[in-house]
Amino acid sequence: MSSLAFSGCVSEEWVGEKQTVEIRTSAPTTSKVYVIKTQDREHGIKELMNFTESDLSGRIAVKANYNSADEFPASTHIDTLSAIIDYLKEGDTGIVLAERSGMGNTADVLNKMGVMQLSAEKGFDVVVLDSLGIDDWIEMKPADSYWKKGFLFAKVFNEADAVIQTCCLKTHRYGGHFTMSLKNSVGMVARYHPESRYNYMSELHTSVNQRKMIAEINVAYEPDFVIMDAIKGFSTGGPDTGTVIEPGLMLGSDDRIALDAAGVAILRIYGTTPEVSRGDVFSQEQIARALQLRLGVSSPEDIEIIPVNAEANEICLQIEDKLMEGYF
Repeated sequence: MSSLAFSGCVSEEWVGEKQTVEIRTSAPTTSKVYVIKTQDREHGIKELMNFTESDLSGRIAVKANYNSADEFPASTHIDTLSAIIDYLKEGDTGIVLAERSGMGNTADVLNKMGVMQLSAEKGFDVVVLDSLGIDDWIEMKPADSYWKKGFLFAKVFNEADAVIQTCCLKTHRYGGHFTMSLKNSVGMVARYHPESRYNYMSELHTSVNQRKMIAEINVAYEPDFVIMDAIKGFSTGGPDTGTVIEPGLMLGSDDRIALDAAGVAILRIYGTTPEVSRGDVFSQEQIARALQLRLGVSSPEDIEIIPVNAEANEICLQIEDKLMEGYF
């Protein structure tokens, strides 16, 4: 079951109903990022998902990237979501997609992007997180957090037997600097407290610690696998519009730090913003805070970039080079 995790040797206070908490005492020693060169999402996702080591049975929660109703690479391509659902339905699973949009009404966004129609066709549930009451959230107040009041995390992800996430490859002009798997988790947090109406997203987006707060959300859950659709991406701008690049890649990993680091490396290969280009990859604030929280691999040396097909060999070598650039 997906569980709450936080750095070992740090005492946590969880407010609300009692939760089973798994304390992570150390980061993994190595993490794998699988890379396939393809334009065929169905083939790419099937190949990548075969590398997951999790038991994908029971109730599976899916988090896609429907922050807005802008077309891919701003939002999850409907073919990507469809291929993930098809793969999961091969097992003994019940599937729920849960989402909160930041730029637009969530229900309207999901309708416009074809998610509701796909749900009817393929038989999975959809939860619009904006519509939930207080009993459907977990109030989280981790110690030493940059969140002033903690945050509300959607219980649907914590109660699932597995969590699958799919993100895009994008820069973020509103202070995140980039938005990949760590940033995609913001859509699992409430915009407002259902009762007090405290605005968590206003706090996040006006804070000088925004990128650190993004990383902290990820203590609330561990994804079983994350697919990054990098067939196209935004190298500047984002999250809704930007300069389009076409790496023609799909990536998969169970480690958000490793996956986002690889994504930052790809942006640097293509040329990106000064903020994403600055320093070594692991000094990016989202990644650096995630390192402190032991959410994944602890150094670029311990990331294995694995080509799934021969066409991905060259780009994998380039990713490895960018990961190490300036690290020492």
